[in-house]
Amino acid sequence: MSLRGPPEERSPAELLSFGVVNLDKPPGPSSHQVSGWIRDAVAEALAASGDEPIERAAHAGTLDPKVTGCLPIMLGDATRLAQVFLEGAKEYVAVLECHAPVPADVEAVVAEFEGPIYQKPPRKSAVSRRLRTREMYDLDVLEVEDRRALLRIRCESGTYVRKLCHDLGLALGTGAHMGHLRRTATDPFDDATLCDAHDLLDALAFWVEDDDPGPLYEVVDPAERILDGLPAVTIAESAAREVAEGAPVYAPGVLEAPDVDRDALVACYAPTGAAVCLGRLVGDPDAESGTVVELERVLV
Repeated sequence: MSLRGPPEERSPAELLSFGVVNLDKPPGPSSHQVSGWIRDAVAEALAASGDEPIERAAHAGTLDPKVTGCLPIMLGDATRLAQVFLEGAKEYVAVLECHAPVPADVEAVVAEFEGPIYQKPPRKSAVSRRLRTREMYDLDVLEVEDRRALLRIRCESGTYVRKLCHDLGLALGTGAHMGHLRRTATDPFDDATLCDAHDLLDALAFWVEDDDPGPLYEVVDPAERILDGLPAVTIAESAAREVAEGAPVYAPGVLEAPDVDRDALVACYAPTGAAVCLGRLVGDPDAESGTVVELERVLV
């Protein structure tokens, strides 16, 4: 068994087998279709270069077909990191289409929706239609024009923006529905580093046909990028090899650990910076013995 090398030193094939693309989803296809197309294109390029094709790709949070914006696509073994996106916040820009002129007190009404709100998933949702709470971190009115209001929404993962717009319309007394919606961030990614599918396809072609991997490194990040927002635990290489065999992280193998609450989700790294596993902090890193991190996802 061999551990992955430092993220910045990986070959194109290694990058594509454990990488992530911060994709700008176009309107039209479903998120599932987009991730399938990306998986097939990457697998075909790897096969053409004589490397093992990837079998999986996954998207980070479903966007409806008409919705555009930030849709990170995890490649190969990076799909094991999908749960990280359930922990992070989402950010959207949405057009609130009111059924009458937008009232003058729209900013005050919208501000009332900050904090925890109740939502029931819509009938077309794939999840159980039970009342639940979702946290609205920030709600800002960016612009108002006649019957439209442009909103910036930063919220907990799993929030239904369409339902939020409906409820805002009721509170405003005009009725309303969601117009155009664009996701501008899904932690830790945002729209500052988006690329479209054509960028990725061109980069794959440059690598396979011209032996130029430069553009590929510009559009595909090592999968460790997904873990940027998580507390980091550094473990010895010997401990990383034990983790690969299914053992938890024991205190003697911990080289460095953050001061975080017990049961916090953490990312464990080898000294090279390569991700080893995701887990929950359950013990004292400074202890002489005992389990420090219980495994949730092994990444090597």
